[in-house]
Amino acid sequence: MLKSKSDAELAAITRALISEIGEKLDIDLSVKLWDGSVTPLGQNATGRLRLTIASPGVIASLIKGPSLDKLIRHYIYKNIDLEGGTLFDVGEQLAFKGSRKRLKQLSKTDILKQLMPFLLVRSVAPEASRSFKSGGKGRGAANEQNNIQFHYDVSNEFYKLFLDEAMVYSCAHFTDWDNNIDQAQHDKLDITCKKLRLKPGERFLDIGCGWGSLLIHAAKNYGVTGHGVTLAKEQHDYALAEIEKQGLSDKLTIELKNYRDLDGKFDKIASIGMYEHVGIDHMPTYFSKVRSLLNPGGLFLNHGITRKDKKKKARMNRPEQRAILKYIFPGGELDSIAGTIARMEQAGFEIQDVEGWRMHYQLTTKLWCDRLTARKDEAIAIVGEQTYRIWVAYLAGVSLGFLRGSMRLYQTLATHSAKGPTGLPPTRRDLYCQ
Repeated sequence: MLKSKSDAELAAITRALISEIGEKLDIDLSVKLWDGSVTPLGQNATGRLRLTIASPGVIASLIKGPSLDKLIRHYIYKNIDLEGGTLFDVGEQLAFKGSRKRLKQLSKTDILKQLMPFLLVRSVAPEASRSFKSGGKGRGAANEQNNIQFHYDVSNEFYKLFLDEAMVYSCAHFTDWDNNIDQAQHDKLDITCKKLRLKPGERFLDIGCGWGSLLIHAAKNYGVTGHGVTLAKEQHDYALAEIEKQGLSDKLTIELKNYRDLDGKFDKIASIGMYEHVGIDHMPTYFSKVRSLLNPGGLFLNHGITRKDKKKKARMNRPEQRAILKYIFPGGELDSIAGTIARMEQAGFEIQDVEGWRMHYQLTTKLWCDRLTARKDEAIAIVGEQTYRIWVAYLAGVSLGFLRGSMRLYQTLATHSAKGPTGLPPTRRDLYCQ
């Protein structure tokens, strides 16, 4: 029969279990318990990284009802915390040290037996974080604006803490892995314009234009007349103000509008980091609409995150995917690059070029995570500690996803499907060789 244990006895049980796990894991991480004791997870622990657990009730709640969502909420409310680094520092070790394989050598039955006393402990129930009334209602036109504003209208001042000087919130392009984020985002804007072969006087459309950085770069450096649409009110207002500030109001316009409601014709179209919000079921509508807006002989560049293709065509239903939908990107869904290309071709596009930028986005999100962490106090003052914590965890997790290869990033260049010449040069040499 189980008997209640004191907090000190529960700490001793937990330390013994941590030591046992540490023998298999052996990473640079220690665990600090509610009694102040610190136990390393292996011989390589330096004490730099420290996971803290606030009370026995935290462990009790996870044993009685284990879920990633509950773990996340414990983290948000600091019932579980990480000191001395970010989740990326822990995840990087777990990803490349064969830890999963070694952990399988542990007996789950033995671990559960050791944790049985926690069943008599009163659970700490983490509160729900952030209000989700404005997002997460599903995909499609009826919910798209709510979903977009949930993520992007957190605060312009918040995003300024970790983005580059041009406010580019998508994958940077590193011509040198040592480049800083400002240089890499400038180079990303420029290579995007080069791939689209923008020319003075052309009409250029940016779907999901964010804070207007690509439109501004294209107008200033390539002489286009540009139009952008976004569903995020704060982005829209910021972009309009920035365009006026830079004296480009005669060349650029921005609308708070759904891409579905666009009309007119454009010589070149870009969609940068937007189609992840569309949803697989709505991609035929999305690509068909884009094609209808593109002039014959024009170019369309679709830039976005994809997932690894698998034999079983499962939708996004893993716990970590559900967490991202709930806490970060309501309505989002990732397709594989194979699925993306197939849907583009079905909509009447001919694919001209596909370039993978996985490691570029891995470094981009890592830099964002580091920059936001370095400005923790400012971030908390702007959005509150809960939002700050979930954003840092999100950026670290995404960076790990790109590092492990479960997430990818591609730029795909397309034209109208047609017979005869495309009008493109025979090679890509001019894009990269000056």
